[in-house]
Amino acid sequence: GWGGETGAERGHSSFLSLRGASGAPCSGGARGGGGGAACLLRGTREGGAEDGERRPRPLARAGDDDGAPVRAALRRQLAELNKNPVEGFSAGLIDDNDLYRWEVLIIGPPDTLYEGGVFKAHLTFPKDYPLRPPKMKFITEIWHPNVDKNGDVCISILHEPGEDKYGYEKPEERWLPIHTVETIMISVISMLADPNGDSPANVDAAKEWREDRNGEFKRKVARCVRKSQETAFE
Repeated sequence: GWGGETGAERGHSSFLSLRGASGAPCSGGARGGGGGAACLLRGTREGGAEDGERRPRPLARAGDDDGAPVRAALRRQLAELNKNPVEGFSAGLIDDNDLYRWEVLIIGPPDTLYEGGVFKAHLTFPKDYPLRPPKMKFITEIWHPNVDKNGDVCISILHEPGEDKYGYEKPEERWLPIHTVETIMISVISMLADPNGDSPANVDAAKEWREDRNGEFKRKVARCVRKSQETAFE
């Protein structure tokens, strides 16, 4: 926990309500930033120097602090988001000692087939976040064209930055370092409300969504919603 900042817990020991990051990008995530790293300045004898002059070595980073800027960025984001909850989801750490792995609960958006559902998912951040995106995986079973049958979420905002080799997505539609947990979750909630059937991760769900939206597709989603309500807080 973060001292007194975990007072808004929602029934989970490490669960925090999230808010937006006030539009501020997560800075300091790039490698080599050296933000809070401890440095040592040590003198050394220059080899072969006749006068025995002692010169300083370059600054060295101590221990395993390479990831300190990333952890600090994630910690700030968690603490900031805790202050002003965003409607539709909540989040916290899976393990209080691991800032790279988050658990989110997504409330099925109203006026959609997913309304009433409480879907659990995990976000796993890379060591060079925010240069690269986290991975997102639904733990709760969900039937959706853009979530594969293993639960992995496939949307543009979580795709590696840069050009799409297939030419389907523009670079600005893919991951950018300015994105935060809030922007990710807003995109996922939008995805639940409006699936993209043209680029599906679950081909069977996409086919049913296009051809039998109010029949088989609706029945499967309704079953997932009921199951999510039963298992949300396990």
